Amino acid sequence: MAKACGFWQQALFAIMAATAKVLPKLTIVPLLALLLFPFSSHGGVISVYWGQNGGEGSLADACASGNYGIVNLAFLTTFGNGQTPVLNLAGHCDPFSGTCTGLSNDIKACQDRGIKVLLSIGGATGGYTLTSADDARSVADYLWNNYLGGQSSSRPLGDAVLDGIDFDIEGGTTEHWDELAKALASFNQGKKVYLAAAPQCPFPDKWLNGALNTGLFNYVQVQFYNNPSCQYSGNADNLKNSWNQWTSIQAEQVFLGLPAAPAAAGSGYIPPDVLVSDVLPTIKSSPKYGGVMLWNRFYDIQNGYSPAIKPSV
Repeated sequence: MAKACGFWQQALFAIMAATAKVLPKLTIVPLLALLLFPFSSHGGVISVYWGQNGGEGSLADACASGNYGIVNLAFLTTFGNGQTPVLNLAGHCDPFSGTCTGLSNDIKACQDRGIKVLLSIGGATGGYTLTSADDARSVADYLWNNYLGGQSSSRPLGDAVLDGIDFDIEGGTTEHWDELAKALASFNQGKKVYLAAAPQCPFPDKWLNGALNTGLFNYVQVQFYNNPSCQYSGNADNLKNSWNQWTSIQAEQVFLGLPAAPAAAGSGYIPPDVLVSDVLPTIKSSPKYGGVMLWNRFYDIQNGYSPAIKPSV
Protein backbone atom coordinates (compact mmCIF):
# COMPACT_ATOMS: atom_id res chain seq x y z
CA MET A 1 0.00 0.00 0.00
CA ALA A 2 2.86 2.38 0.79
CA LYS A 3 4.32 1.92 -2.71
CA ALA A 4 0.91 2.41 -4.32
CA CYS A 5 0.33 5.59 -2.35
CA GLY A 6 3.77 6.83 -3.36
CA PHE A 7 2.98 6.23 -7.01
CA TRP A 8 -0.26 8.15 -6.84
CA GLN A 9 1.37 10.98 -4.93
CA GLN A 10 3.99 11.29 -7.68
CA ALA A 11 1.24 11.22 -10.27
CA LEU A 12 -0.63 14.00 -8.50
CA PHE A 13 2.52 16.08 -8.29
CA ALA A 14 2.95 15.65 -12.04
CA ILE A 15 -0.66 16.65 -12.72
CA MET A 16 -0.36 19.70 -10.49
CA ALA A 17 2.88 20.76 -12.16
CA ALA A 18 1.35 20.38 -15.60
CA THR A 19 -1.83 22.28 -14.78
CA ALA A 20 -0.50 24.97 -12.46
CA LYS A 21 0.29 27.25 -15.41
CA VAL A 22 -3.19 27.10 -16.88
CA LEU A 23 -5.49 26.67 -13.87
CA PRO A 24 -6.26 29.24 -11.20
CA LYS A 25 -4.76 28.61 -7.77
CA LEU A 26 -8.13 27.80 -6.26
CA THR A 27 -8.45 24.84 -8.62
CA ILE A 28 -5.23 23.38 -7.24
CA VAL A 29 -6.50 23.30 -3.66
CA PRO A 30 -8.70 20.18 -4.06
CA LEU A 31 -5.79 18.41 -5.75
CA LEU A 32 -3.54 19.34 -2.85
CA ALA A 33 -6.10 17.92 -0.40
CA LEU A 34 -6.06 14.64 -2.29
CA LEU A 35 -2.28 14.62 -2.19
CA LEU A 36 -2.03 15.21 1.53
CA PHE A 37 -4.87 12.87 2.51
CA PRO A 38 -4.92 10.01 0.00
CA PHE A 39 -7.52 7.26 0.25
CA SER A 40 -8.94 8.49 3.57
CA SER A 41 -11.44 6.16 5.24
CA HIS A 42 -13.85 6.48 8.14
CA GLY A 43 -12.51 5.02 11.37
CA GLY A 44 -14.26 4.20 14.60
CA VAL A 45 -14.35 5.88 17.98
CA ILE A 46 -13.76 4.71 21.53
CA SER A 47 -16.73 4.56 23.87
CA VAL A 48 -16.08 4.43 27.61
CA TYR A 49 -18.07 3.96 30.81
CA TRP A 50 -17.55 6.61 33.49
CA GLY A 51 -19.06 6.91 36.95
CA GLN A 52 -18.32 3.75 38.90
CA ASN A 53 -15.01 4.62 40.52
CA GLY A 54 -14.22 7.79 42.43
CA GLY A 55 -10.57 7.43 41.43
CA GLU A 56 -11.21 7.82 37.71
CA GLY A 57 -11.07 11.61 37.72
CA SER A 58 -13.70 14.06 36.55
CA LEU A 59 -15.98 13.69 33.58
CA ALA A 60 -14.50 16.85 32.11
CA ASP A 61 -11.00 15.36 32.32
CA ALA A 62 -12.17 12.17 30.64
CA CYS A 63 -13.50 14.14 27.70
CA ALA A 64 -10.50 16.48 27.59
CA SER A 65 -8.21 13.47 27.15
CA GLY A 66 -9.23 13.36 23.51
CA ASN A 67 -9.50 9.57 23.63
CA TYR A 68 -13.27 9.10 23.49
CA GLY A 69 -16.15 9.77 21.15
CA ILE A 70 -18.89 8.47 23.48
CA VAL A 71 -19.10 8.54 27.29
CA ASN A 72 -21.68 6.39 29.07
CA LEU A 73 -22.61 7.69 32.55
CA ALA A 74 -23.00 4.61 34.74
CA PHE A 75 -25.58 3.86 36.12
CA LEU A 76 -29.24 4.52 36.78
CA THR A 77 -29.47 1.39 38.91
CA THR A 78 -33.09 1.50 40.16
CA PHE A 79 -36.18 2.19 38.08
CA GLY A 80 -39.45 0.61 36.96
CA ASN A 81 -42.32 -1.07 38.82
CA GLY A 82 -43.20 2.19 40.55
CA GLN A 83 -39.82 2.52 42.25
CA THR A 84 -38.15 5.87 42.83
CA PRO A 85 -35.30 5.95 40.29
CA VAL A 86 -31.80 5.94 41.78
CA LEU A 87 -28.71 7.36 40.06
CA ASN A 88 -25.51 5.75 41.34
CA LEU A 89 -22.29 7.48 40.29
CA ALA A 90 -20.16 5.89 43.02
CA GLY A 91 -18.08 8.50 44.85
CA HIS A 92 -18.54 11.31 42.35
CA CYS A 93 -21.68 12.88 43.77
CA ASP A 94 -24.85 12.27 45.76
CA PRO A 95 -28.07 12.75 43.78
CA PHE A 96 -30.19 12.77 46.95
CA SER A 97 -28.44 15.92 48.20
CA GLY A 98 -28.40 17.46 44.73
CA THR A 99 -24.62 17.50 44.25
CA CYS A 100 -24.79 15.66 40.90
CA THR A 101 -26.18 18.81 39.29
CA GLY A 102 -22.58 20.03 39.36
CA LEU A 103 -21.89 17.63 36.48
CA SER A 104 -23.98 19.76 34.14
CA ASN A 105 -21.05 21.94 33.07
CA ASP A 106 -18.85 18.87 32.54
CA ILE A 107 -21.49 17.29 30.32
CA LYS A 108 -21.77 20.45 28.25
CA ALA A 109 -17.97 20.65 27.96
CA CYS A 110 -17.92 17.10 26.61
CA GLN A 111 -20.66 17.86 24.12
CA ASP A 112 -18.86 21.02 22.99
CA ARG A 113 -15.99 18.72 21.98
CA GLY A 114 -18.37 16.66 19.85
CA ILE A 115 -18.55 13.82 22.39
CA LYS A 116 -21.91 12.16 22.92
CA VAL A 117 -22.85 11.68 26.58
CA LEU A 118 -25.36 8.92 27.31
CA LEU A 119 -27.03 7.78 30.53
CA SER A 120 -26.52 4.06 31.03
CA ILE A 121 -29.43 2.37 32.74
CA GLY A 122 -29.18 -0.99 34.49
CA GLY A 123 -25.78 -2.50 35.18
CA ALA A 124 -24.71 -5.80 36.69
CA THR A 125 -26.41 -5.00 40.00
CA GLY A 126 -29.46 -2.97 40.86
CA GLY A 127 -33.18 -3.09 41.40
CA TYR A 128 -34.44 -2.36 37.92
CA THR A 129 -37.28 -4.06 36.08
CA LEU A 130 -40.19 -3.35 33.75
CA THR A 131 -43.56 -4.90 34.49
CA SER A 132 -45.68 -3.79 31.52
CA ALA A 133 -45.85 -1.62 28.44
CA ASP A 134 -47.32 1.16 30.58
CA ASP A 135 -44.42 0.81 33.00
CA ALA A 136 -41.97 1.11 30.09
CA ARG A 137 -43.66 4.28 28.87
CA SER A 138 -43.60 5.70 32.39
CA VAL A 139 -39.85 5.08 32.65
CA ALA A 140 -39.37 6.66 29.22
CA ASP A 141 -41.26 9.76 30.35
CA TYR A 142 -39.07 9.95 33.46
CA LEU A 143 -35.87 9.68 31.43
CA TRP A 144 -37.08 12.27 28.92
CA ASN A 145 -38.06 14.80 31.56
CA ASN A 146 -35.13 14.31 33.92
CA TYR A 147 -32.16 13.59 31.64
CA LEU A 148 -33.10 14.36 28.04
CA GLY A 149 -34.98 17.22 26.42
CA GLY A 150 -38.02 17.37 28.69
CA GLN A 151 -38.76 19.51 31.72
CA SER A 152 -38.55 18.66 35.42
CA SER A 153 -37.91 20.60 38.61
CA SER A 154 -35.61 17.84 39.90
CA ARG A 155 -33.19 17.00 37.11
CA PRO A 156 -30.39 15.00 38.84
CA LEU A 157 -27.69 16.24 36.44
CA GLY A 158 -28.92 19.80 36.20
CA ASP A 159 -29.96 21.51 32.99
CA ALA A 160 -27.57 19.60 30.70
CA VAL A 161 -29.45 17.63 28.04
CA LEU A 162 -27.91 14.21 27.51
CA ASP A 163 -27.60 12.77 24.02
CA GLY A 164 -29.35 9.49 24.72
CA ILE A 165 -29.80 6.33 26.77
CA ASP A 166 -27.66 3.19 26.94
CA PHE A 167 -29.39 -0.08 27.85
CA ASP A 168 -26.97 -2.13 29.99
CA ILE A 169 -29.59 -4.67 30.99
CA GLU A 170 -28.26 -7.73 32.78
CA GLY A 171 -31.16 -8.67 35.01
CA GLY A 172 -34.74 -7.95 35.93
CA THR A 173 -37.18 -8.94 33.22
CA THR A 174 -36.54 -10.04 29.64
CA GLU A 175 -39.68 -8.25 28.47
CA HIS A 176 -40.81 -4.69 27.70
CA TRP A 177 -37.37 -3.30 26.81
CA ASP A 178 -38.59 -3.04 23.23
CA GLU A 179 -41.45 -0.83 24.43
CA LEU A 180 -39.00 1.35 26.34
CA ALA A 181 -36.88 1.74 23.21
CA LYS A 182 -39.92 2.66 21.11
CA ALA A 183 -41.12 5.19 23.68
CA LEU A 184 -37.70 6.84 23.87
CA ALA A 185 -37.39 6.92 20.08
CA SER A 186 -40.71 8.74 19.89
CA PHE A 187 -39.06 11.72 21.63
CA ASN A 188 -36.88 12.46 18.58
CA GLN A 189 -38.08 16.05 18.42
CA GLY A 190 -35.48 18.66 17.67
CA LYS A 191 -32.43 17.08 19.28
CA LYS A 192 -32.04 13.43 18.35
CA VAL A 193 -32.28 10.85 21.15
CA TYR A 194 -29.55 8.27 20.58
CA LEU A 195 -30.16 4.72 21.74
CA ALA A 196 -27.32 2.40 22.71
CA ALA A 197 -27.26 -1.12 24.16
CA ALA A 198 -24.60 -3.22 25.84
CA PRO A 199 -25.61 -6.86 25.33
CA GLN A 200 -23.49 -9.86 26.32
CA CYS A 201 -21.69 -11.48 23.38
CA PRO A 202 -23.58 -14.83 23.37
CA PHE A 203 -26.00 -14.35 20.48
CA PRO A 204 -28.84 -13.49 20.78
CA ASP A 205 -28.73 -11.64 24.09
CA LYS A 206 -31.09 -13.02 26.73
CA TRP A 207 -32.27 -9.65 27.99
CA LEU A 208 -32.13 -7.31 25.02
CA ASN A 209 -33.02 -9.43 22.01
CA GLY A 210 -36.55 -8.05 21.77
CA ALA A 211 -35.37 -4.46 22.06
CA LEU A 212 -32.62 -4.93 19.48
CA ASN A 213 -35.11 -6.46 17.05
CA THR A 214 -36.86 -3.08 16.88
CA GLY A 215 -33.96 -1.81 14.77
CA LEU A 216 -34.01 1.47 16.69
CA PHE A 217 -30.53 1.31 18.20
CA ASN A 218 -27.73 3.55 16.98
CA TYR A 219 -24.92 1.88 18.93
CA VAL A 220 -24.72 -1.75 20.04
CA GLN A 221 -21.75 -2.05 22.40
CA VAL A 222 -21.34 -5.82 22.73
CA GLN A 223 -19.58 -7.05 25.86
CA PHE A 224 -16.92 -9.47 24.60
CA TYR A 225 -15.77 -10.33 28.11
CA ASN A 226 -16.83 -12.56 31.00
CA ASN A 227 -18.27 -14.85 28.33
CA PRO A 228 -15.77 -17.62 27.39
CA SER A 229 -17.84 -18.90 24.45
CA CYS A 230 -17.43 -15.72 22.43
CA GLN A 231 -14.53 -13.72 23.89
CA TYR A 232 -10.81 -13.67 23.17
CA SER A 233 -9.09 -16.57 24.88
CA GLY A 234 -5.59 -16.87 23.43
CA ASN A 235 -6.97 -16.65 19.91
CA ALA A 236 -9.71 -14.55 18.38
CA ASP A 237 -11.63 -17.20 16.44
CA ASN A 238 -14.68 -17.33 18.75
CA LEU A 239 -14.74 -13.56 19.03
CA LYS A 240 -14.67 -13.08 15.27
CA ASN A 241 -17.44 -15.63 14.73
CA SER A 242 -19.59 -13.90 17.33
CA TRP A 243 -18.79 -10.50 15.84
CA ASN A 244 -20.12 -11.65 12.47
CA GLN A 245 -23.38 -12.64 14.14
CA TRP A 246 -23.72 -9.29 15.86
CA THR A 247 -23.09 -7.29 12.71
CA SER A 248 -26.03 -9.07 11.09
CA ILE A 249 -28.54 -7.27 13.32
CA GLN A 250 -30.43 -4.15 12.32
CA ALA A 251 -28.39 -1.42 14.00
CA GLU A 252 -26.38 1.54 12.79
CA GLN A 253 -23.07 0.67 14.46
CA VAL A 254 -21.65 -2.24 16.46
CA PHE A 255 -18.84 -1.75 18.97
CA LEU A 256 -16.33 -4.28 20.27
CA GLY A 257 -16.73 -4.10 24.06
CA LEU A 258 -13.56 -4.92 26.02
CA PRO A 259 -12.09 -4.61 29.53
CA ALA A 260 -9.54 -1.80 29.60
CA ALA A 261 -7.23 -3.80 31.89
CA PRO A 262 -6.92 -7.42 33.07
CA ALA A 263 -8.48 -6.49 36.43
CA ALA A 264 -11.49 -4.81 34.79
CA ALA A 265 -13.21 -8.14 34.12
CA GLY A 266 -12.95 -11.79 35.04
CA SER A 267 -11.88 -12.75 31.53
CA GLY A 268 -11.71 -11.51 27.95
CA TYR A 269 -8.87 -8.98 28.18
CA ILE A 270 -7.01 -8.48 24.89
CA PRO A 271 -3.52 -6.91 25.03
CA PRO A 272 -3.41 -3.74 22.92
CA ASP A 273 -0.82 -5.11 20.47
CA VAL A 274 -2.92 -8.23 19.86
CA LEU A 275 -6.08 -6.15 19.39
CA VAL A 276 -4.34 -3.94 16.84
CA SER A 277 -2.63 -6.73 14.92
CA ASP A 278 -5.08 -9.63 15.07
CA VAL A 279 -8.58 -8.38 15.84
CA LEU A 280 -9.20 -4.87 14.50
CA PRO A 281 -8.07 -5.59 10.92
CA THR A 282 -10.81 -8.23 10.67
CA ILE A 283 -13.73 -6.56 12.42
CA LYS A 284 -13.14 -3.16 10.80
CA SER A 285 -14.12 -4.68 7.47
CA SER A 286 -17.75 -4.61 8.57
CA PRO A 287 -19.67 -1.53 7.37
CA LYS A 288 -21.38 -1.53 10.78
CA TYR A 289 -18.11 -1.23 12.70
CA GLY A 290 -18.42 1.71 15.10
CA GLY A 291 -15.32 1.33 17.25
CA VAL A 292 -14.28 -0.09 20.61
CA MET A 293 -16.16 0.18 23.91
CA LEU A 294 -14.11 0.08 27.11
CA TRP A 295 -15.05 -0.85 30.65
CA ASN A 296 -14.12 1.51 32.21
CA ARG A 297 -12.46 4.93 32.52
CA PHE A 298 -10.68 4.03 35.79
CA TYR A 299 -9.01 0.95 34.36
CA ASP A 300 -8.25 2.79 31.14
CA ILE A 301 -6.27 5.38 33.10
CA GLN A 302 -4.42 2.67 35.02
CA ASN A 303 -3.48 0.69 31.92
CA GLY A 304 -3.22 3.36 29.23
CA TYR A 305 -5.38 1.23 26.95
CA SER A 306 -7.20 3.83 24.88
CA PRO A 307 -4.07 5.83 23.96
CA ALA A 308 -2.42 2.57 22.86
CA ILE A 309 -5.24 1.56 20.52
CA LYS A 310 -6.75 4.90 19.43
CA PRO A 311 -4.58 5.37 16.30
CA SER A 312 -5.81 2.00 15.02
CA VAL A 313 -9.49 2.24 16.02
